[in-house]
Amino acid sequence: MTQSNLLDVDWSKIPAPTDDGAAAHLVGMTIPALSLLATDDTSVMLSALSGRTVVFAYPRTGEPGKISLVDDWDMIPGARGCTPESCGFRDWHGEMRRLGAEVFGLSAQTSDYQREVRDRLQLPFELLSDEVFAFIDALSLPTFTVDSMRLLRRLTLVCLSGMIEHVFYPIFPPDRHAEEVVAFLKSRKNEAVIPAAGRVSVK
Repeated sequence: MTQSNLLDVDWSKIPAPTDDGAAAHLVGMTIPALSLLATDDTSVMLSALSGRTVVFAYPRTGEPGKISLVDDWDMIPGARGCTPESCGFRDWHGEMRRLGAEVFGLSAQTSDYQREVRDRLQLPFELLSDEVFAFIDALSLPTFTVDSMRLLRRLTLVCLSGMIEHVFYPIFPPDRHAEEVVAFLKSRKNEAVIPAAGRVSVK
């Protein structure tokens, strides 16, 4: 099936994911001291960041006009919606920064693959690649396999100075998820937190 329009989705025809408990262990965990390659060619260590960091993990972005990974991709609960979700974080990025949070996307795709979508969607934040699943497995993040390809299940981590403070899982519909994150950040805005002031990165 050709992916002609990645943003125009009738969510009433898409099966919603259910909470299978695969993310229940994450709140309170310490972020592993592992570097992830970002789309600006720096290495980012999330565990070293001060203040709040929002990391939205997603399965796999599509490319307009390209064949989807499998014909029934849309029928896999939680699979469809990576592009609308990314656009939501793009549109709400300024508000998240105003609320003191830095934003990253995370997937198991290569940085070259991620760079295409970052540039095409004009994302104001970097995407992080964990193609070797080191970070994903260290936290036991939920994954699924389709067409012999292992992919992340959609979830969002809100981290506070190296610890996971809150987890959104499951997420549906993904195009409105960024608003949920903003609401959470606003609920925490009166807490004493070091504002996001740039990340630790190594060229």
